[in-house]
Amino acid sequence: MPDLIVAESVGLGQIVLDGADVYWVESRPMEGGRNVIVRFRAGTREDVLPAPFNARSRAHEYGGGAFSVDGGTLYFSNFSDQQVYGVVSGAAPCPLTPTNNLRFADITPDRRRQRLIGVCEDHRREDAPVNALVVLDPAELGEPQVLVAGSDFYASPRLSPDGTQLAWLSWNHPNMPWDGTELWLADITPEGTLGERRKIAGGTRESIFQPEFSPDGTLYFVSDRSGWWNLYRLRKGNIEALAPMEAEFGLPQWNFGMSTYAFESAQRLICAYNQKGVWHLATLETDSLRLVPREMPATEIHSVRAADGKAFFIAGSPTQSSAIIQFDLATNDYVVIRRANRIEPGPGYVSAPQTLEFPTADGTNAYAFYYPPKNRDFQALPNEKPPLLVLSHGGPTSATSSTLNLKVQYWTSRGIAVLDVNYRGSTGYGRAYRDKLKGQWGVADVEDCLAGARHLIAHGLVDELRIAIRGGSAGGYTTLCALTFHDLFRAGAVYYGISDLEALARDTHKFEARYLDGLIGPYPARHDIYQARSPIHFVDRLSCPVIFFQGLEDKVVLPNQAEAMVEALCQKGIAVAYVPFSGEQHGFRRAENIKRALEAELYFYSRIFRFTPADAIEPVMIENLPV
Repeated sequence: MPDLIVAESVGLGQIVLDGADVYWVESRPMEGGRNVIVRFRAGTREDVLPAPFNARSRAHEYGGGAFSVDGGTLYFSNFSDQQVYGVVSGAAPCPLTPTNNLRFADITPDRRRQRLIGVCEDHRREDAPVNALVVLDPAELGEPQVLVAGSDFYASPRLSPDGTQLAWLSWNHPNMPWDGTELWLADITPEGTLGERRKIAGGTRESIFQPEFSPDGTLYFVSDRSGWWNLYRLRKGNIEALAPMEAEFGLPQWNFGMSTYAFESAQRLICAYNQKGVWHLATLETDSLRLVPREMPATEIHSVRAADGKAFFIAGSPTQSSAIIQFDLATNDYVVIRRANRIEPGPGYVSAPQTLEFPTADGTNAYAFYYPPKNRDFQALPNEKPPLLVLSHGGPTSATSSTLNLKVQYWTSRGIAVLDVNYRGSTGYGRAYRDKLKGQWGVADVEDCLAGARHLIAHGLVDELRIAIRGGSAGGYTTLCALTFHDLFRAGAVYYGISDLEALARDTHKFEARYLDGLIGPYPARHDIYQARSPIHFVDRLSCPVIFFQGLEDKVVLPNQAEAMVEALCQKGIAVAYVPFSGEQHGFRRAENIKRALEAELYFYSRIFRFTPADAIEPVMIENLPV
């Protein structure tokens, strides 16, 4: 299965429509994680971005919104130099911006003025980067012209259909975009500059997501002013709620270019919304405001686009991996244009998730997906309970998904149960649930992982003596806190995780520079909390084995965090392994490294829990391993 995961899989993202053509991004592990732009035209798929070009922005470090298309001309941000390039009619990419430490995202063609509008992140200063909305001239290689500046962050520049107005989002430290953003609107002057700027919605306690103009020029957006990310529009100077419900039509804006709804016409939009971790598809009639559910066998839906009676989006289900879908709005029929996994395991090897809601420490409930072991070729011994692997997702403002994930199935097909936790702070359950992590990171998330594991133990589903926890990035921090400050878990795996909160506060990039203010407290004023919740200061309380995986070019969580923890565990005599990867950043993209990490983690558990894996795995050096 490791070869299946990396050799036959791609990552799918950012759909863009250009007339009858459909474009999207494929992240290909077998090409070193290169992001390739693919076009679907007249039933045929073809790459439109030649190697070695890589459509990936580094704005906010997490990127997204790396390309756009207008009349067959492709514009994209290239990873290696962060320049914007143009590609006309299959010709070689031509640079449109100089090589001078600028990063671009959310590129929007302004056809009326033959220019591009986008987000620019200027890294030429020695202190923090400067973000702005800028204008690029695709006919001339030159310095971008600033259109809007003054806020810490910008996103989602959107032009009205007639090109006379521009809408955009902005926000300032210490807010993250899911805390509070502002929606702005301005007329565009004959000279191409902006007239009077008007704040339409948002603030420090209202998160706005995805402004879009309908074909008739009405401005729509998603706001969480009700406690849920719901749809709204600005009409005749008033803001109207369109489909009030306890559901999330929005997402945490970790990336640029995200989309949960699109207009098929001025009278109808197609939208996706999340209820308790499960996504649904619907159409909204903009006159009657009637929301019509559309049947679709999917539990996750995103990157929604629409045109001419059809919708396009990325969708997946517990039995099918993510795919680019073309959905017919007249018949409800759909076709798969491209599936993330070319080969998928048969039903006898796929563990279907069970939705769990269980009590947690503050008297409320938390959520998770539970995957029991499943492999038709093997049978557990009578009365044997399986080991359990608890997954803690990254973010932490994010959520896990029930879409078929071959990495989850890797464990369940090997007799290991998996609990994938949507702890307090996760999205998909409303703002109140999201805000439960405020000031409680390293506490509430850990309590929920513990509570989920104890729930399974109490129901006799897993072996309490063989329980491990794993996570990446913020999930790696949750993992380390669970292992350090509690004694339920017997082993752990940390992927580019955080061990020292003060180091993270000092060393991280601009986008997340004040993220911890909300999750922990202001720094350095509350350095006492930072120290109290940093596992690196309490290695004496950690007494179970841990394996660490780290990209050596990670700029989000620097390698020194993992290395300091490994050294401390070595000195204490605790079993520990360290697997660094050169050339990798925050998250692994190369096929050989993804495979090696999975196999190394299984090997580590096999030595700790004393079982023999069926796979032939290259051993990992484990320091202090008991004989």
